[in-house]
Amino acid sequence: MMMNNVVASLQKEYSRLQSEIGRVGKALAALGYSGGRLRARRTLSKEARERIAAAQRLRWAKARKAAAKQ
Repeated sequence: MMMNNVVASLQKEYSRLQSEIGRVGKALAALGYSGGRLRARRTLSKEARERIAAAQRLRWAKARKAAAKQ
């Protein structure tokens, strides 16, 4: 008998949580959240991408130089 009460209570809580998750999902949809990133990704300029690539090339060159010394 007690086990039935526990199961019934858990089922009721499960149903309530599903309902709450539905409301949260609707709120997120209203705000434009599609399941991925909340904010739009920024587009880097060509110059910014080139600066990042140049910095990465320097880091790789430094790493290769350090590896060659060993």
